[in-house]
Amino acid sequence: MNRENNYCVIMAGGIGSRFWPMSRTEFPKQFIDILGTGQTLIQQTFDRLLHLAPKENIYIVTNDLYKSLVLEQLDVRESQVLCEPSRKNTAPCIAYANYKISSENPNANIIVAPADHLILKEKKFVEVMEAALDFTAENDALVTLGIQPSRPDTGYGYIQFEDTGSGELKKVKTFTEKPNLELAKQFLDSGDFSWNSGMFIWSLKSINKSFEQLLPEMDALFKEQEDKFGTTEEVQAIESIYSETKSVSIDYGIMENAKNVFVISADIGWSDLGTWGSIYTHLNHDKKGNATVGKNVMLYDSEDCIVSVPKEKLVVLQGLKNYIVVESNNILLVCKKEDEQKIKQFVTDIKMEKGDKFV
Repeated sequence: MNRENNYCVIMAGGIGSRFWPMSRTEFPKQFIDILGTGQTLIQQTFDRLLHLAPKENIYIVTNDLYKSLVLEQLDVRESQVLCEPSRKNTAPCIAYANYKISSENPNANIIVAPADHLILKEKKFVEVMEAALDFTAENDALVTLGIQPSRPDTGYGYIQFEDTGSGELKKVKTFTEKPNLELAKQFLDSGDFSWNSGMFIWSLKSINKSFEQLLPEMDALFKEQEDKFGTTEEVQAIESIYSETKSVSIDYGIMENAKNVFVISADIGWSDLGTWGSIYTHLNHDKKGNATVGKNVMLYDSEDCIVSVPKEKLVVLQGLKNYIVVESNNILLVCKKEDEQKIKQFVTDIKMEKGDKFV
């Protein structure tokens, strides 16, 4: 494997509304040290990918709003930060990176990863990614990283694979987005399903061919402006493309329809850190199952809560069970853990009733 041909694309444009009020439009969760490790999530992701590609081959696709945050937090050149003028889901984001990389190295082999995932077993992650890169360098294949499921979780997408051969890479049969609990249990029992991590590996040639075949309208918009990438006209070209292109996810637009999709599954200590509940599982708990972030939190008759408050703030809580309590940016959220999916709706309501200043 030629390491110089390895490229990484970090997707860092989301606003993380399920992590409100800590994650806000102006300063979303990928730029926050949510777990108190001393590194933000995007810094952890970047450092992890340095094991697989040269620093100058790592591109970050983000929103115009976050360009300065990326440059503050990562040691990259300005040309490595690709700014989307609007949010159009993951397919245009990946197409943008492809065309940028194409202007540099048509033989590129690419890893695509979200900026805000947690991976505890980094050595295993690197091994699995190297195996996938070896495969995509030699084969016309789109590979997704699957996670061995540990419970019937309804918050993840599932990938069914053909259980043939003894190799690590399995041909994908079906994708199922967020099944109900009964179906998730069946998937787990069958043994031929993985969670969909939202991380991908492919050669530039293979993914470009897939865009041509499966998202021809989107691809045509990028192709028209191909000669502008890497020049002073790139920003204008991208604004023109994004004003016309549809909002489509890479899963829906390509992965669910392509015939050459494979999955490589592993236990890499993964979490997409999508909700306060997922953060709770990665923090230390006291004897009553409470997880706290903040120096001065005092709990009485309370159990299984997650409390995240500014370091110096004194917070006294009594009689709470299974609650999320978060104070950040002068906003207080108190919400049942089982209702954490409603936080996204709270943010929408707040925007409607109180305006943008709180979101």
